Amino acid sequence: MFGLSLATKIYLGTESVDMRKGFDGLFGLVRDQLGQDPVSGHLFLFTNRTQTRLKALLWDGSGLWVCAKRLERGRFHWPQAASGNSSVVMRPEELAMLLNGLDVGQARRRKNWYREAPAA
Repeated sequence: MFGLSLATKIYLGTESVDMRKGFDGLFGLVRDQLGQDPVSGHLFLFTNRTQTRLKALLWDGSGLWVCAKRLERGRFHWPQAASGNSSVVMRPEELAMLLNGLDVGQARRRKNWYREAPAA
């Protein structure tokens, strides 16, 4: 499998995607719609219109991974981006919450617990 380091950013596409897309289709979405480098080593997530499926794209240094998840019941609680943004950046903890069915938007950070890195 693949592991995520602390330097790995997690990007969620905000617009729904045709889940028939494979390696090349998702590669193009990352490059053209999100404006990111698909071979950067960051994780990119996409969902369908009904938010019952998701696909992940990740470059591990030697090739691309495409992983998919289909929910049997319920929907993913997909975060909304600020207007004008095509993606949302998440922390690994938020990704775990999303994949396990929790609403990331309902969670709130403690002010004194997690220190944000300065914007580059």
